[in-house]
Amino acid sequence: MDLLVLIAAETAEESSKVPFYVTGGLLAAWAVAVSALGITRPSFPTTQSPARAVIAISVLLVLATMAAAAVTG
Repeated sequence: MDLLVLIAAETAEESSKVPFYVTGGLLAAWAVAVSALGITRPSFPTTQSPARAVIAISVLLVLATMAAAAVTG
């Protein structure tokens, strides 16, 4: 009986990992999309503005995933 109480107490304290899974999934999908564009179009991104946008989105997704990992433990 004590084991069941211990297991219930331990699982009740865990935070939801959903934010990490969502941001991690978005980051993975973004990485696949950017890779596919880079492979199929050697000149991607064509100018400096799109390149900065790709970098900014990548950095934001990485930071969001790191923050979600830290918050959800």
